[in-house]
Amino acid sequence: MKRLTPSLTRREFLYRAAAVGGSALLMGSMNAWGMGIASRTTTPPLLAGSGKGKKVVVLGAGLAGLTAAYELGKLGYEVQVLEARPYAGGRCQTARKDFKLHELGGEAQQCRFDAGQYINHGPWRIPLDHQSTLYYARQFKVPLEVMVNENDHAYVYLEDGGPLSKQRLRGAQIKADMRGHVAELLAKSVTGHALDTQLTGDDQRLLLDYLKREGALDAGDLAYKGRSGRGFATNPGAGLVPGAGTPSDPLAFHDLLAARVGKVYSAVQEFPMHATMFQPVGGMDAIPRAFASRLGGRIRYHAEVQRIRQGDDKVTIDVRDTASGALSRVTADYCLCTVPLSVLRMIDTDFSDGFKAAIKAVPYAPVGKIGLQMGRRFWEEDDHIYGGHVLTDLKGINTISLPSGGWQQKKGVVLGYYHYALDAIEVSGMTTAERTEFALAAGEKIFPAYRANYESSFSVAWHRVQYSLGGWAEWTDAARKSAYPILLDGERRVLLAGEHLSYLTGWQAGAIESAWQQVETLHRRASA
Repeated sequence: MKRLTPSLTRREFLYRAAAVGGSALLMGSMNAWGMGIASRTTTPPLLAGSGKGKKVVVLGAGLAGLTAAYELGKLGYEVQVLEARPYAGGRCQTARKDFKLHELGGEAQQCRFDAGQYINHGPWRIPLDHQSTLYYARQFKVPLEVMVNENDHAYVYLEDGGPLSKQRLRGAQIKADMRGHVAELLAKSVTGHALDTQLTGDDQRLLLDYLKREGALDAGDLAYKGRSGRGFATNPGAGLVPGAGTPSDPLAFHDLLAARVGKVYSAVQEFPMHATMFQPVGGMDAIPRAFASRLGGRIRYHAEVQRIRQGDDKVTIDVRDTASGALSRVTADYCLCTVPLSVLRMIDTDFSDGFKAAIKAVPYAPVGKIGLQMGRRFWEEDDHIYGGHVLTDLKGINTISLPSGGWQQKKGVVLGYYHYALDAIEVSGMTTAERTEFALAAGEKIFPAYRANYESSFSVAWHRVQYSLGGWAEWTDAARKSAYPILLDGERRVLLAGEHLSYLTGWQAGAIESAWQQVETLHRRASA
């Protein structure tokens, strides 16, 4: 058998395989190369044939719409994207100097951060598991940096922490001491023969060896007496002072249990929260901007969709220009709608009653964030914390996050709160000045320098943002069974895509991978 020549790429071979042997040969070749179904979450679907001569209108220039338009364009489709905002990205936004936002029923905000300072008030991290998002960052050469999603040197601060209330504790202290105390308890259960019926003698010896190492237990009495990883009272250094340093005393096991510390540091252990996390250098909007630069004039901005109608062979979209008020009409062979369901349900459509009911079956999460520009990086200078989250039970705050870039520069933007549900609803009713005061009053309980270094703020309540009306779709189990399949199928010449049609709601990967799947479905129907 002749070998493939260097000039025949794997992609070209697969195109030819599909042309000669159809989908069976194509899938067989892909599976032989380890490019089967699993690859659909890491790269776009490899589609044979052409969309030349067919027109697709894409509603929305968020990540799903941009992805769909880009991939359909590569297949030869004539694509037009209608976007109501004056920029691409949807909820993937970055607030920097002069960025404007006007919440429904609220104040107009203009970001006053210094040049170079920003807050990702939409998506703010890319997990290593989300290879679909990383795929486009790589393809478009968007530079990335590590987003510090877990920092054991950051503080845990509990208002309702029992004996540990209102103390600034390092995450490392809590983790080290809990592991040590639990290891001691289990080790003494082994030596006290409490596990004889469950473990063999060899297993018990191996378990004891593990627990001594895991919990830094004393080799003699198996007691946990602290470890260097929890931090020193005085760090080691040169000479006799500080010399070897002074070890710190562990927190009491009873106090840790009474403080219920497990509730504040378990999130990073869950998929997809573990390291490594990434962020684009300079702001998350680098990804939609990279898409937009490649799509160019195919994106029509200020184009608010007001009406959707379908005929036997076309889709008609009525549009209002939000800048001029002018009305116009767009027709296409197919429509891929990536508008959030919270917004789509208010657009005049001729969808069936069942399809409309499915759209209405999905509520959206109230979500709020605030960025606080600080004139001095006190968290680095005073507390030696470089990125990561300050975990707290302070009402309405949920998470304070410190910037993962610009190390040791003069200024930085702190995420002052990131909240959901009722907390987000309550705070969203405040003025922007009141939101800022709310965040500062909480933050200064943890960082004494918080208020004195505050310079300016920018906040968002996503459930009050026009064309979003929520942070992400919140599916119930019942709606997943009833509405989800209906929405995935689309209706006639309209297909839907977005994070709401994935099990990765709230993540950019959900939008991208949904677009990949629906592009494949649309291409199959258009090629039939």
